[in-house]
Amino acid sequence: MAMTSESGNQNLVMDPDHADPDPVEADLDARAAASPDPSSATSRRRSLLTALAASLLALIIGFGVGVLVGRPDYPDADSPEAGFLRDMSVHHGQAVTMGMTAYQRAATQEVRQVGYDIATTQQAQIGIMRAWLDTWEVPLTGDEPAMSWMPEGMNELLPDGRMPGMASNEELAELSAAEGTDVDILFCQLMITHHIAGVHMAQEILRISDQPDVIWLAEQIVSGQQSEIDLLTRLLNGLGASPR
Repeated sequence: MAMTSESGNQNLVMDPDHADPDPVEADLDARAAASPDPSSATSRRRSLLTALAASLLALIIGFGVGVLVGRPDYPDADSPEAGFLRDMSVHHGQAVTMGMTAYQRAATQEVRQVGYDIATTQQAQIGIMRAWLDTWEVPLTGDEPAMSWMPEGMNELLPDGRMPGMASNEELAELSAAEGTDVDILFCQLMITHHIAGVHMAQEILRISDQPDVIWLAEQIVSGQQSEIDLLTRLLNGLGASPR
């Protein structure tokens, strides 16, 4: 720093290298720093739009994949599963009819109770099976003959076209006309035959199907009806009769 004396006063002269910046230039510099470069702003906008487009594309792809992956692979109208549900619904329908007859007219409390249990259980299963057919968007009835879903199943049909185990119209009429313990005996005999065939049908679909819901239902049918066969046999023995 240099010092000089002029007119009796001391003046301080600053070194040019340390002079205060020009205020106008400082303001311009500040404004320039505050104002983004147009090319830089355009670049940022492009980057943002690219990122948004990529995000939207990922969302669309993710939604599409989710729909495709999440769409259940339901059995079609000609599948063994659909055939099983249709035939078992018909088979169950007759069991409901016989069960309600026993519930209303059997002589013993035990037979009335088992008749009620069979009717309510199988009616509930009919509802489940029909709901699945509706969900699968297949008809409740098919064009193929009964038991055609099962390998060699049509060979098991009775001469008049009935599925195995189903009572004839004459047997149903006999049950309706029976009195006293004859109702109990005839019901137990007809239902044992009916259940044996139902268990066989359920075991067949278990052998050929990999559809989880159908497998679950078939297992319920096998275990439940086998237990009822044992119970009905004991009731028959208690009435002094035996299965046909």
